[in-house]
Amino acid sequence: MDTERRAVDVGGLTFEVEVGGPDRGPWVILLHGFPVNSSCYAEVVPRLHESGLRTITVDQRGYSPGARPEAVDDYRIDHLVSDVIGVLDALEVHYALLVGHDWGSLVAWHLAARHPHRFTGLVAVSAGHPSAARDALKVGDQREKSSYIKDFVGEGAAEKLLARNGVLLRRAGVTADEITPLTEPGMLDAALNWYRANFTGDIAKTMACAPVEIPTTMVWGDQDSVLGREQAEFSGRYAYSEFRLCVLEGVDHWVPENAAAALASEISLRSAVF
Repeated sequence: MDTERRAVDVGGLTFEVEVGGPDRGPWVILLHGFPVNSSCYAEVVPRLHESGLRTITVDQRGYSPGARPEAVDDYRIDHLVSDVIGVLDALEVHYALLVGHDWGSLVAWHLAARHPHRFTGLVAVSAGHPSAARDALKVGDQREKSSYIKDFVGEGAAEKLLARNGVLLRRAGVTADEITPLTEPGMLDAALNWYRANFTGDIAKTMACAPVEIPTTMVWGDQDSVLGREQAEFSGRYAYSEFRLCVLEGVDHWVPENAAAALASEISLRSAVF
């Protein structure tokens, strides 16, 4: 089934958006993480269309060339949340199922908490509720798993990640095709600004998120090297409606790319109206 690429203007920025699926299908909006743009859902979207769902994927702030402000503060979580609501408004989509992976999942938790009337449910992938992540830092090995963040917020991080044909990213599981867009001038620095704007200073205050009160599925791969089991499991503490934890055995951090069928199945299940 064909998809349509659109340029959507929100607050003076222009976002690259792809829309597709059955004309009367329920809407699903899918938010990508770092450092891969919405192409991460390339194998998920067709499966959702086959299930009768209509999809929206967005190259978010920093990833769309027309939505790449220079100031670090322009990448604070409040702006990332507002962007998504602005895209939905521009497309005249009044409510949708919300899906996010990695950083897109963190944005999705905030969207679900702040705008529950806009979303029929939430599928959070890999990254749990921000409060669950805070709790997880006190137990297990999550603090060690998160140690890479200090390198991402430092000077010259983009140059280091792209050095030697992106060897550090490739070792982390990012493919050569996924690295190519990151070589555009300013793109990787803009993507890293998500970390600089939100994971420095008083992180607990910046990322504070209320519990969510819409039906929620948490999908996590048990081979994830950066986000541990505790932050996935603890997310149930902050989901006050129906909560389901789906653990994918043998799957790493890159769930949309490496477990597309399983993820599409969980999204379809969450979209069902009983």
